Amino acid sequence: MDDRLLSLSGEYAQDWALVDVETSGLRPGRDRVLSLAVMTVDRNWREIRRYTTLLDPGVDPGPVHIHGLTAERLRGAPTFDKVASRVAEMLHGRIMVAHNAPFDYDFLAGEFARAAVVMPVRRRLCTLALNRRLVPPTPDLQLTTLVDYYGVTRYQAHDALGDTLMLSGVLRRSLETASRLGVELPFTTCPPRDTSRYPVSVPKARCPYRNPGKLTSGLVQGMKVAFTGDTELPRLELATRASAAGLNVMNNVSRHTSVLVAGEPSPGTGKAAKAQAAGVPVIDEPTFLRLLEEVRPGEPA
Repeated sequence: MDDRLLSLSGEYAQDWALVDVETSGLRPGRDRVLSLAVMTVDRNWREIRRYTTLLDPGVDPGPVHIHGLTAERLRGAPTFDKVASRVAEMLHGRIMVAHNAPFDYDFLAGEFARAAVVMPVRRRLCTLALNRRLVPPTPDLQLTTLVDYYGVTRYQAHDALGDTLMLSGVLRRSLETASRLGVELPFTTCPPRDTSRYPVSVPKARCPYRNPGKLTSGLVQGMKVAFTGDTELPRLELATRASAAGLNVMNNVSRHTSVLVAGEPSPGTGKAAKAQAAGVPVIDEPTFLRLLEEVRPGEPA
């Protein structure tokens, strides 16, 4: 780190976890994290650790022209559940920092929930929000614009590690300016997220009815139902309601699945991709709850 920078104290000196994610799209409930980088820095601005990895999202990587992460590059990378504990360890006890932090936080929270691992972030700081308070004389507040303004070393943009290294410099310079001007830092409290929406599996109950096939005009007892995505109701509650109505709740999607219920109309999940390949109908949660009120009798197994 640059020794010429001013020393920081008080609220400006914290244990930080700097984060950047590259994603398959812009919607956390539908899109997935393709790569991430985490760098931890202590209150004396010593770098403690850095970690970066590509991730297998199980979906189309989306705008390759922006992030350069093709399906071929991601093939063989770990899924997030394989690295969740390592990332959680780096975040624990530190303030998470990102540029446009709600974006990175929501995507990470979704990945932690899918992995059924608690995301240990209790406070975060957004360098975009901070610089809105500092009002630097720049045409915009994009990360690369602030990099040039603060005289920070440039790295490859839209690369998780490169963006995190630039973020580190921008954060330090922003904190120095905020400390000198007495500007209060815009910390955001992050309550624990409900991971029950993404359980590893839902309890299996024996279904006494034959599977009548795929959904056409309405639900029939015995239909095989699976769930995916960020649903409004917790996954276990949806599964309980479905089983009580005589539906056969499944944890996976196959050609025998009758319908896939998604938190988003077109979610970018592995189950959604399997459903599309197998010709399984996909409906949203409100539609499923409406159909659940008029489930037709099925044929006993």
